[in-house]
Amino acid sequence: MPRPKREEQFANSEICIVHAVQRCVRRAFLAGVDRESGKDYSFRKEWIRRRMEALASVFGIDVLSYAIMSNHLHVILRNRPDVVASWSDAEVAIRWLRVFPGRRMEEHLAEPTEHEVKTLAGNAERIAEIRQRMSDISWFMRSLAEPISRMANKQDECTGRFWEGRFKAQRIVDEAGLLACSMYVDLNPVRAAMASDPETAPHTSAFDRIQAGHGKRIDSAAFDLKAVPTEEAAKQIRETPVDELRVKQKAKKRNPTGKRIRRDAWLAPLTLSPEKLSTDAELNRDGLRASDKGFLHVSIRDYLRLLRWTAKQGVAEASEKLPKSLATTLSQIGIDASMWRDLVWEWQRYFGKSICVGSPAAMRQDAERCGKHHYSGQAAASACFT
Repeated sequence: MPRPKREEQFANSEICIVHAVQRCVRRAFLAGVDRESGKDYSFRKEWIRRRMEALASVFGIDVLSYAIMSNHLHVILRNRPDVVASWSDAEVAIRWLRVFPGRRMEEHLAEPTEHEVKTLAGNAERIAEIRQRMSDISWFMRSLAEPISRMANKQDECTGRFWEGRFKAQRIVDEAGLLACSMYVDLNPVRAAMASDPETAPHTSAFDRIQAGHGKRIDSAAFDLKAVPTEEAAKQIRETPVDELRVKQKAKKRNPTGKRIRRDAWLAPLTLSPEKLSTDAELNRDGLRASDKGFLHVSIRDYLRLLRWTAKQGVAEASEKLPKSLATTLSQIGIDASMWRDLVWEWQRYFGKSICVGSPAAMRQDAERCGKHHYSGQAAASACFT
């Protein structure tokens, strides 16, 4: 069967959570050690991570979890039209121009000026269209994939696709499904035998959160959300040699704002705040991410404890008992603790062909919303949920 239309799975006008998977063309190791040539392209994983971090600073979309593998990418996204609605037209304009600066004769002219921002902000029809795109998961994924393709093709001196066709999307419809999916994503390198535990699996959200807990800081890849004064831009172009402008632009790309941040500061916080209302947008004021809203009723401590325990259960014969406190946490969310290991490690058996993730009851409800009787995987997953 063909994949469903995006509009059937999610809309940019409503908040929803989506697990997206983007694979390299022919599943080649274009971000790892190439099996044919033996070349190591693992450094491209950092390209992808930094691009995601940059996009998280301008789009109305929260990055909840991610894992960058040698031949594919997993990311869990939550679109935030409520956050985008709070931005002024000028804010929408500068954010859009940072990602899509338009046609430029030279790369060093890609800095948006105050005049360009004001002109775009004054076009009400265009701003309305852009505002919708800023909370659109498909536009986020497009903005992530295309630049990586261009950079890789330029490096390899070739043309053609880097990624397969459109990304695979699974709508996550309840917290039980979200917790299981987040664990599945964070443990991808462990499942692929690329790492022995989450602490040794870089380019995952779990690794970033663990490192941040140890005080690790990195150069921020967030876009600078300040427009260049028009007169200053014109003066630089007139008086500064082109080569010097290119060097400055290249240096600014490494750290556009000059900030050093916690390694996980661009990711959505893991734990939902009990003091905040569910309708509170919780806007981020640091220019690093769309919002400060968490996504699970689980503390970061308990999440990492459960993640480490689950990572050790890779061997089918593993029999280490799940700590009682963690089993209670799973039961409260609606997951059968005795099936937890199976749910995460055998994820593809339950949800590999499904376009929806969650408990059977939540999946059934979402199917009815879409005019369907049920989703693939709904019956199989019933054994894992209470």
